[in-house]
Amino acid sequence: MINLELPKKMLMVQQMSQQLASSVFRPISRKYDKIEHCDTPEELRPVAQMIAAVRPSQSKAKDTQQGADDSVKNGANLTGIVGMEEMCWGDVGLMLSIPGTGLGNAAVMAVGTPEQKEKFGKLYCAMAITEPGAGSDSAAVSTSARLDGDEWVLNGEKIYCTAGQRCDAVVVWATLDKSKGKAAIKSFIVSRDNPGMTLVRVEDKMGLRISDTAALSLNDCRIPKDSILGSAEVADTEEARKKAFGGVMQTFDNTRPQVAAMALGVARAALEITREILSKEGVKADFSKSLNNSTAIEAEIYRMEADLDAARLMTYKAAWMADNRQPNSKDASMCKAKAGRVGNAITLKCVELCGELGYSEQFLLEKLARDSKIIDIFEGTQQIQQLIVARQLLGLSSRELK
Repeated sequence: MINLELPKKMLMVQQMSQQLASSVFRPISRKYDKIEHCDTPEELRPVAQMIAAVRPSQSKAKDTQQGADDSVKNGANLTGIVGMEEMCWGDVGLMLSIPGTGLGNAAVMAVGTPEQKEKFGKLYCAMAITEPGAGSDSAAVSTSARLDGDEWVLNGEKIYCTAGQRCDAVVVWATLDKSKGKAAIKSFIVSRDNPGMTLVRVEDKMGLRISDTAALSLNDCRIPKDSILGSAEVADTEEARKKAFGGVMQTFDNTRPQVAAMALGVARAALEITREILSKEGVKADFSKSLNNSTAIEAEIYRMEADLDAARLMTYKAAWMADNRQPNSKDASMCKAKAGRVGNAITLKCVELCGELGYSEQFLLEKLARDSKIIDIFEGTQQIQQLIVARQLLGLSSRELK
């Protein structure tokens, strides 16, 4: 039997996250959208302390996520998705600015050793993958890592690093040997103040303005030998190389449903504001009429609601699979592609339906539309997600289907 209802423990997380979004994020959303470059908002520091206080230990979280047996578990991933949607309903940029909740933390938990999870898991970790010549194609990373005695020496340039200015540490993707392709790409954790890593600039952006997006330069940046996440071995067979790079890419299997949840929250916020505005004009899409007997505006709202629900169910499924140790790469890409596209389409349509009120700063609709665009891009563009899904469905490799 399939039960599509959230369990009580997740409903509590949902309610707490909604309270946080409505009482903390929404009231300061416009304020920090206008300020853009600044230190971590003071209003978020108590939030970070509260999250740290209720977050389970790494070992306990692992037990919850994987379970002691093969029974069905609703664990850390699905719980995170539920909370993520609610917080991004409030403000996705502020959610990304909460100290201690960087995307790099997902990489540590995905490929780090138990000792590394214990050592680095509580740091505020950003993730640096994108380079001027390597965007959606993660296998094209050219930042190099060379072992020199008991230290790794990193050289290269990273761009569009979320939280790259405010974080405690950065998970840097680098290659041990460019000639060996993607199998030689590894993750390294680098302290933010480590000599050799320099903050080049913080980007000006269309949306998510309060969330710092940094460009970083690594020039003979030396880090301890044990700062590589996982194994330093480079596979010597094609099958082993696929498996090795798959371990690195597992990070995305965990984070793409989270990004999908961001899109869900932003889209839902836009829909709710639009319903409120239209209801004052006598337009109430309450599903009491069939699609063919509804007005054009009502029909648009029905379609958007249906798309949003479909994206949410796909996102829940991908997270549930991760919690139950089921391979979810295809489903993670599917939910990210669906939610990213739907989120962007809904916010833009809401601006259109509300006319000048949607385009003005009187409401948050124009901001939600700006924020939604990047969600369809980062963590892998729409086109990359569709390519991943196609490879999985057709049973083809990245070399066979480009």
